Amino acid sequence: MGRQPRSLRGKVIVITGGAQGIGAAMADALVRRGAHVALGDLDLVRAEKTAGELGADTLALPLDVTDPAGFTAFLDEVERRLGPIDVLINNAGIMPLSPIDEEDDASTRRQLEINLHAVIHGTREAVRRMRPRGSGHIVNVASMAGKAGFPGAATYCATKHGVVGLSEAVHLELRGSGVDVSCVMPAVVRTELASGLGEARMIRSVRPEDVAAATVHTLHHPRFDVFVPKSLDATNRITRLFPRRVSEWVIRALGGDRLLASAAHSAERAEYEARAAESAPRVNRSQTG
Repeated sequence: MGRQPRSLRGKVIVITGGAQGIGAAMADALVRRGAHVALGDLDLVRAEKTAGELGADTLALPLDVTDPAGFTAFLDEVERRLGPIDVLINNAGIMPLSPIDEEDDASTRRQLEINLHAVIHGTREAVRRMRPRGSGHIVNVASMAGKAGFPGAATYCATKHGVVGLSEAVHLELRGSGVDVSCVMPAVVRTELASGLGEARMIRSVRPEDVAAATVHTLHHPRFDVFVPKSLDATNRITRLFPRRVSEWVIRALGGDRLLASAAHSAERAEYEARAAESAPRVNRSQTG
């Protein structure tokens, strides 16, 4: 007889970047299962709107993940209002697209601060809170770009590889502690972040609800690798069995080499790129006034 799924009812779950997209879909799925959800987002107005729609006393608070002290204070406030955090989902991220020689340093810095350093800080804070209690679950949202390189998104891939490596190391550090770590690795998710992206053969795009469902499942039945769709796991394993030249041929045959690069300068993507450029790290904003 299989192990009973862990109940999420009454659990305190924090989601960064929770105002829309994957974060909002996760919040909806978790509220439906009786969890107490706190959304942290730079866009407080949208976060409050999402929280209001979800009801069930869902909490929305301002969060700039590039401000470590502010991130810590945000988690403190969640615990003050809702109690000890049972699950932290590091979901906030951006994906500017351009060839590496066209990417400016400001974009590089934004991606490193939001996609990687913030996940490191959030993970560290979660460990400090959860390990003494002997329970908890850290979920870091990476990407299939954390397992492979995609032209047109070199820095993004670097940050997601970093998230996968971080998660693997912390997973081993916490073995036997009662604290679980999961790394969620979706394919292209149909949100604003994926504006202008096409389709690649055999790499099926997914909905935010699909990522949310996979995340809920791993909270019920903890596991480290969470591929969305599940077929990505097999694709990743198979391509790594081949010599590099063969695996790169497979990626080209599937259209993976054009998946992100083709959208870099698309008109459909302009609005997202402009919004992502406004997510400047705190240090940059203070320097520029």
